[in-house]
Amino acid sequence: MEEYIADSLAAGIIRPSSSPAGAGFFFVGMKDGSLRPCIDYRELNDITVKNRYPLPLLATAFESLQGATVFTKLDLRNAYHLVRIWECDEWKTAFNTPNGHYEYLVMPFGLTNAPAIFQGLVNDVLRDMLDRFVFVYLDDILIFSKDLEEHKQHVRLVLRRLLENSLFVKAEKCEFHAKSVAFLGYIVAEGAIQMDPTKVSAVTSWPVPKNRKQLQQFLGFANFYRRFIRNYSSVAAPLTALTSTKQSFSWTTAAADEAFCSLKTRFTSAPILQVPDPERQFVVEVDASYIGVGAVLSHQRPEDNKLHPCAYFSRHLSPAERNYDIEDRELLAIKLALEEWRHWLEGSKLTKTKL
Repeated sequence: MEEYIADSLAAGIIRPSSSPAGAGFFFVGMKDGSLRPCIDYRELNDITVKNRYPLPLLATAFESLQGATVFTKLDLRNAYHLVRIWECDEWKTAFNTPNGHYEYLVMPFGLTNAPAIFQGLVNDVLRDMLDRFVFVYLDDILIFSKDLEEHKQHVRLVLRRLLENSLFVKAEKCEFHAKSVAFLGYIVAEGAIQMDPTKVSAVTSWPVPKNRKQLQQFLGFANFYRRFIRNYSSVAAPLTALTSTKQSFSWTTAAADEAFCSLKTRFTSAPILQVPDPERQFVVEVDASYIGVGAVLSHQRPEDNKLHPCAYFSRHLSPAERNYDIEDRELLAIKLALEEWRHWLEGSKLTKTKL
């Protein structure tokens, strides 16, 4: 902590403060073994007017990758610190340490509007490249191209633009001109997306939850990859029911154990999803049960003439929907699936729907 304070003072990131505010200060460990400073700004965030600038959807990135064969991943260095705190508002960022009271001159981690502000900044810098050959999520940048020569040009354009705007990358965390890269919890490759094996390992080694909070943490982690799991909502239904605050938490049913083990198994056997190609014929398969509906979007690969999944969809049925007869539940599944993938199905070649 003393080293961080000294370095930050010297770099003009913080300054001594006499502010009436004072948030808690601590460090969290990173994957590479380094420490990241964090400040408990919950009270400040509660009274802050929220910036509604949207963060991009990961699905948008994946749908932009059709035809890409070469990838580069960039990680920006100390990016938040390039944004200056509005003059006269510095006192609001004050934090306490055993060695003194300080406030930030630049944007720190932990402020509720920091992600939106930074996303807007990088989007403005790379505006003309977005979704053409660049996808940006906060300080992570993915560059994708159809061939190596084109990719080299794209990478040079992006790096030049970042340099012109004083945005720098962490070379040790970047990957250049790769056939596949790990990006935001996924492995991205030519025409395909799969779960990061390290994340799958975390799920499969997850201990049985002992309380509602631990179960919510597990489901939150698992839900991130639900697009890879067929009929996720129905499989997870017994676990989702245990998160209700209307009843006390009790992990005593065989259904909960079965659902927990089934989810783990499905994670280890989850397919590699294909990037949807509008030039191919799509096939939509749907299914319905008493508790939920599910669907899979697939298309045929010319390499083997077999159907390969592009995405899975599932949803719980409401109490009223559970009163539908089976034919109406299957029709509901078709309706929801066509709405979910409408942007791919409309205008594409002939689409088949299977029950």
